[in-house]
Formats: sequence, C-alpha cells, structure tokens
Amino acid sequence: MISVSEALDHLFELATPLPTETVPLTQANGRVLAEAVAATRNQPPFSASAMDGYAVAAQGVVAGASYKVIGEAAAGHAFDGSVAAGQAVRIFTGAPVPEGAGHVVIQEDIDRDGDTITITDRLGSGTNIRPAGGDFTVGQTIAAPRLLRPNDVALLAAMNIGNVTVTRRPKVAIMATGDELVMPGENPGPDQIIASNSFGLQAMLRDAGCEARLLPIARDTESSLRTAFSLIDDADLVITIGGASVGDHDLVGKVAADLGMQRSFYKIAMRPGKPLMAGKLANGAMMIGLPGNPVSAMVCGQVFVLPVIRAMLGLGQAAPIEQTATLAHDLAANGPRQHYMRAKVDAGEIRVFGNQDSSLLTVLSTANALLIAPPNAPRMAKGTSVRFLPI
Repeated sequence: MISVSEALDHLFELATPLPTETVPLTQANGRVLAEAVAATRNQPPFSASAMDGYAVAAQGVVAGASYKVIGEAAAGHAFDGSVAAGQAVRIFTGAPVPEGAGHVVIQEDIDRDGDTITITDRLGSGTNIRPAGGDFTVGQTIAAPRLLRPNDVALLAAMNIGNVTVTRRPKVAIMATGDELVMPGENPGPDQIIASNSFGLQAMLRDAGCEARLLPIARDTESSLRTAFSLIDDADLVITIGGASVGDHDLVGKVAADLGMQRSFYKIAMRPGKPLMAGKLANGAMMIGLPGNPVSAMVCGQVFVLPVIRAMLGLGQAAPIEQTATLAHDLAANGPRQHYMRAKVDAGEIRVFGNQDSSLLTVLSTANALLIAPPNAPRMAKGTSVRFLPI
C-alpha cells in the first residue's frame, strides 16, 4: 500500500492538462480562464457623480454658499458646457461630472429656491465624485489561470471583454459495476441495491466543471465490462466504481489490463477507500478505479478525483485544501491507515460521528467535514486542534 500523498503524486503524473477553447462571456461562469485578459477601457470612463445632487466648482464649497442652476446631467446624458464659479448643474448618480466642477453637493445638503441653491449646515465631507479609472484602467489584467465566478464575469463585462479563452471542460465517463446494482426508479430484486455512487460522483464532477456522463451499469462478467469500456468514446477520464479489489468477481483491473491499461498503483493506506487503482488506458484516457462502498467512493472523489480535475483544468497540482478545528470530544487512537472520518464542524469545533461504516450515506449526507486522523495517531483529547477537509 502507498500513502495518500504518494497516490496523489502518481495521479498528477497521469493527469494531462487539457486544451483551450474560446467561449462568449455568457458561458464563462464556472470555467477556468486560460489566458490573461486586459481591460480595453477605463472604469469609470469619466469622472462620475457618486450621488444625486449638484455639481459645483471645487473651491468655496461651504455652508451658506449659493449657486445658480444652469443645467442638468443624468446617466447617459452629459451636460454640454462647463461650470464656472457660482454656477451649479443638477446631476444624478452615474452622470459625467461637467467640466469645471470638482464637487457634488448631495441634494440633502442644499435648499433650493427656483434656480438658486444654497448649501446648508448639513454639508458632509467628501467630493462625491468617482474619478475616471478609479476602478480599473486600460490594460489592467486579470491573470490566468483563474476559476471564473459571477463577480469575475461582471468585471470582464465592464472591461468590455466579449469572449474569453478557457480550458476545455474535462470529459468524464463514470462506470458503475456489479450484478447487485439497478438504477434509481427501477425495482431491485431481493439480492440487489440501488446504484448511488455514480450519481453522487456525477454531481460532484459537474460542480467541479466537468462534462460527466454515466455509462450503463457493467455486470460482473468480462464481456459486460468490455462492452462498457467500448463506450468511453472521447473521455479524458474514466472512473470505474467497484470491482477494483481482488475477489473472484472483481474483474475491472483484469479487463482494463487486457484492454491495454498501464496501471500506476493499486491500494492506498487510507480508510475508507483502500482498494483504489489508477492508470492510463490504451486510448490515452486516464482511469481511476474507485471502491464500491458508497462512502468510500465519495470520499475518494474528494481526496483524489477533484484534485485531478483541477490539474486537468490547469489550476495546479495540489492536495485538497485542509482546514483546522478543535475537537469537541476525545478521539480514539487511529490504526495504520489514514482515516477520513465523517464529522460536523460548527463554530470552530468538530464532532466525529460515532458510526463510520463506509456504507452509511445518511451519515455522509449529514456531515460537512472529513476529519483527517493520521496513520497511527495516538488518542487525542477534547480541545486538540485537528485537520479536516470541508465537504
């Protein structure tokens, strides 16, 4: 058996960065920016009013000062002229500040009588003007790689960027295996269960930016597995679930090898998830064989599959980001395998669920963290700082 960190190193050696494509900005959210982009304009492109009020010259703005209103400026409609001493332009938020003006007195700070305004003693501080280029200027860049989120999309739009170059989405084929499995909604026989891992992994992978599709369930025969492998098409990554151990009915590794898979490793010193293998298929696709227990498959998805996807997307080769919390109770000593224990984190404290059986999806659904107990860790007392993965 190899360690979790060694397994990740091997996986990163197998993960091939994907090519890029150009997409319209409307399709950029959730994609990984592959090439830096530069602003094509200043924002704001002109000095703009931050408030509704009156634009006046910068000098002499004191309580009691009076001005004659000579015009109006609104967003999208600049005042055509300049402002001299003693003059004011009615201005609205977002409108260009007229030439000659250096202060916007907000409307709550003046009294108006016809075309004359007078500044009251309510006058606040600040000019209430947003300077040209105060947000960004022409040529300012957004660096790559970067996972684009809605705030980034808004910034790109303001920079007048209509299309962006992003990393192509990883294409993942998910193959559940086992005679005992039927699809959700079907009527299982007395010896069968519902396939669940593949649906959870598909959701996880789609959240990570993949095109993830489910292959038909492969039965525990070499012919059924060969048929399933023939359907992977142009997948960048094939994930098999179950059949990766060494029992009489665990045929995935043998069939994959017969089809030309070069295996990188098999078995990891972790729980849940010991029977995990990885390699390269003859067509160049990467393959990860996950254990069949529901929790084992989902935990391995968090620990191994998601970092591989990030590497494919060009986001670097790194283990999942860990956080720390304080134990809310004593924790028994751990065995020789690194244990990812389903837990709940609340207000900086972490509490491990009592039943860690790798078949219990109800516990996984309730958990928001995986506490990481290192190999051979001694008993830890309440209040000890421990590491965990948020899930």
